Amino acid sequence: MAFDGRDFGEHEIAFSGASEPALILPMAKATPRKSAKKKTARKSRNRKQRSAKSAATRTDRRPAQEKAAIRSDAFAKAILDAKSYTADPESLGELFREASAKAASIPKTALNELGPYLQAMLRLIRAYGRGDYQRITRDALLTIVAAVSYLVDPFDLIPDEVPFLGFVDDATVIGFAVTRTKDTLDEFMLWETRGE
Repeated sequence: MAFDGRDFGEHEIAFSGASEPALILPMAKATPRKSAKKKTARKSRNRKQRSAKSAATRTDRRPAQEKAAIRSDAFAKAILDAKSYTADPESLGELFREASAKAASIPKTALNELGPYLQAMLRLIRAYGRGDYQRITRDALLTIVAAVSYLVDPFDLIPDEVPFLGFVDDATVIGFAVTRTKDTLDEFMLWETRGE
């Protein structure tokens, strides 16, 4: 059976063999063709929208331990402690000493690529406490001090003595602080290398 389709308005008439009656089928309305420019612009716009949606979704899909550590009572306490530490250079110096000792005891594999940034945070706290480095916003300073304060807190979300997991929450909080203050930490490290 060969069909010879012809378009007649809203219906398509398909002719079959001569001995069979004609078959009339409803047909979808035709849409006007878009120009190549409009198609390209629409595709680009759609790609940007998908990209923006996926970026927003990625930030909402943080691992459960990250959300738990950042929303924990221990981190809330660390933020409050950060405000008092930054107001008193002497207590900031004490935090630096405690955190330096704690950082030395953390296995390198627990922090991976965050290790150098943790060291930079410690040096920044020391320099700020001494009055040597003041080019930092209050928010960035509080974030860094809160993360370091969380690190030395013995009552954090997962006790450090728990095998394999003890430093996961610490690394998560340090990673959160690095993400929020990476530019500030990079500027500080440049300042250090210039010896200003």
